[in-house]
Amino acid sequence: MAEWMNANVALLALAAFAALAAIVIIVLKVIEKSILTRLIDAERYRRRQSSELSESVERMSERFIRDSQLMNQMLTVTSRANEERLNELCERVSLSIDRQQRQMAEIREGVDTQLRATLEARLGESFRQVSEQLERVYKSLGEMQALASGVGDLKRVLSGVKTRGVWGEARLQALLEDNLTSAQYLVNTPVEPGSAERVDFAVVLPGKSDGENILLPIDAKFPQEDYQRLIDASIEGNRAQVEKSSLALERAILEQAKSISSKYIKVPNTTDFAILFLPVEGLYAEALRRPGLAQKMQSEYRVLLSGPTTLSALLNSLQMGFRSLAVEKRSEEIWLLLGSMRTELNRFSQALDRARQRIDQAGEELDSASARTKKISRRLASVDSLEDMGSDSSIPENIIN
Repeated sequence: MAEWMNANVALLALAAFAALAAIVIIVLKVIEKSILTRLIDAERYRRRQSSELSESVERMSERFIRDSQLMNQMLTVTSRANEERLNELCERVSLSIDRQQRQMAEIREGVDTQLRATLEARLGESFRQVSEQLERVYKSLGEMQALASGVGDLKRVLSGVKTRGVWGEARLQALLEDNLTSAQYLVNTPVEPGSAERVDFAVVLPGKSDGENILLPIDAKFPQEDYQRLIDASIEGNRAQVEKSSLALERAILEQAKSISSKYIKVPNTTDFAILFLPVEGLYAEALRRPGLAQKMQSEYRVLLSGPTTLSALLNSLQMGFRSLAVEKRSEEIWLLLGSMRTELNRFSQALDRARQRIDQAGEELDSASARTKKISRRLASVDSLEDMGSDSSIPENIIN
């Protein structure tokens, strides 16, 4: 029984498999037929497209040929027109170039003429200016030669000690005259009563009491030989000689400071210091360049070193001090004058008060007189009203009163 059932199951399975195989075969045939149909349609479509493409290519070829022919014709016409225009333009350009060349030739001739005239005029003016400048140069050379001879003469003049001293004193006197009044300095004055030593110049300073003056001695010195040797050594670049000349110049200035200190500083007739004036700024600069020279002169000899610029500044400061002192001396007089003005002002104020009282009194009297005038005017108005009363002989009591 079991074997029979297994055989039936096997037969059913074979039948199912055969049915499935038949279905698959049918499906494959349908698919094959569909594929063949699509291939046939695709081939037809390809042939139709190929035919249309061939026809389109032929039409485009024919159109291209027609366009090419038309383009060739247009190019031919255009080239002919361009050739004609180009020929016409070339003719115009040639005519314009000829005309411009003629104009350029005319302009060139005019410019050449103007340039020639201008050049001749400027050359003539330049030659004239050069000639004038050469004349001025010749004159300047003559003046330089005269100046050189004058410098030589001045050098010879300054070679004398006395002459140098006179020149230094003149330079110092010029500075004093420019910055002070004639009453504020003395010339060639003794430093104390009965003394034989006379200082070149002395500034008159006010003392502690009225009428008492103190002198500020100022002496001019010009050690030219040492200074000239220093300048020559500096020009030559000889350092050893420069140092030697600087030491010599320092010793000469110290000697002069010592002489000024011993001769002209006489306290209380003079200040406790004096001034050594060097009339040349270069000499003053060289003296200041020496280390410790100015300090040594001040500490040991109580002498101040000064050049033209510094002395001018010092004199200006003294002049300002003189003015301040004059103001202080006049301050007492100013206070007395202000006191008298205050007294007169008080008197004037009192007189104004009295005048105001009198004016107020007169105003009151004027007010009283005005009131009486108004009262009389009212009574006169009452009298004028009598004419309107006719035969009435009675007089109002207010008029009588």
